[in-house]
Amino acid sequence: MAGYKNGRITSDVHREMSALIRTVKDPRVSSLTNIVKVDVSSDLSYATVYVSTIEGEAALKETVKGLKSAAGYLRRELGKRLKLRKVPELRFIADDSISKSAHIASIIESFGFSKEGEEQHESDDE
Repeated sequence: MAGYKNGRITSDVHREMSALIRTVKDPRVSSLTNIVKVDVSSDLSYATVYVSTIEGEAALKETVKGLKSAAGYLRRELGKRLKLRKVPELRFIADDSISKSAHIASIIESFGFSKEGEEQHESDDE
């Protein structure tokens, strides 16, 4: 039963954080910030939030700094929306997996493969 509760709270925190992140007024927090993943500890005391942005690594670092400074506001709003007895402490970590996957996709396309996994051929008119 504990696994079910933890999974449900994890998905609830992910959903609400995705909505709440748009309300942060800090100029360091990019409007293109995306919540990649949320991990809630088994005792529900900590929630690790992995964030990403498509604006580059420097903007991602600034976004994480802005989110860390707004963590109290986000935790309070999360508590209001989820009505939990114990609202987890929020930890923000930069996740560059989206930019890495875009880079890998561009490398694959440069070798002449399409997105469907088939090799692209030049038209053979011989």
